[in-house]
Amino acid sequence: MKLFSLALFAALSATSFAKSYPVTGNTVNCRSGPGTSYGVKKSYQKGQSVSISCQTSGTSVSGNNIWDKTSDGCYVADYYIKTGVNGYVTTKCGSTGGGGSSDSYCKKINTAGVNLVAQWEGFVPSPKPDPIGLPTVGYGHLCQKKNCAEVKYKFPLSQTTAKQLLSDDLPKYTACLAGYLNSKVKLNDNQLAALTSWTFNVGCGNVKTSTLIKRLNNGENPNTVAGQELPNWRKAGGQVMQGLVNRRKAEIKLFKTASSKQAYPKCQ
Repeated sequence: MKLFSLALFAALSATSFAKSYPVTGNTVNCRSGPGTSYGVKKSYQKGQSVSISCQTSGTSVSGNNIWDKTSDGCYVADYYIKTGVNGYVTTKCGSTGGGGSSDSYCKKINTAGVNLVAQWEGFVPSPKPDPIGLPTVGYGHLCQKKNCAEVKYKFPLSQTTAKQLLSDDLPKYTACLAGYLNSKVKLNDNQLAALTSWTFNVGCGNVKTSTLIKRLNNGENPNTVAGQELPNWRKAGGQVMQGLVNRRKAEIKLFKTASSKQAYPKCQ
């Protein structure tokens, strides 16, 4: 009887310590992972209270890359939750997909990586649909609002402002990539840049479940893994695309370019 009472007390205490916060957005999606590329599990309405069990980093939403894991087991962008502070209010979640990465990795990729992404995304000065119908602008920026209203640079973009927009976008893809890697994986700046280009192209959700990430986390040689796995990502709409074949070759070339600068798990 005493054991039952203690267990019940512990359960009630744990529940009482989980704080609830109001939702500020009109309809806020709670997703299967910490990013906008993950599937929607449910939605919260403005004013509804949600309990946060832990927080982690993910896709940046209006400059905030914190995602809150709710008592429903899904993730909601912290930007839409009124916690009262601009930062973490509870413990960090453990792994978000086999990772457990440090926050000491290089948040921005090198110039070679930025240029590689720009080369293969192509320059679009004003919002228009890409080859599969998604509205984009600059170097692969996917519009979040009508007419890309979230972009702070004036249209039509110049190549300079498009590069600035790309530099704004890339860190969230590096962040989700880093979140899936464990701390035993060692990458230099060219390797991290090449994988960020891949992540930017295929999306965080696909990267999370990829064999490439699993093999890296299992301790296999990074150059071998990249050389064997990246070429598999060459299809769009079920068809092999020569542009993707060429992009993967360019990413592998950058990945295998020697560098003494460590970028993950610690930035040098």
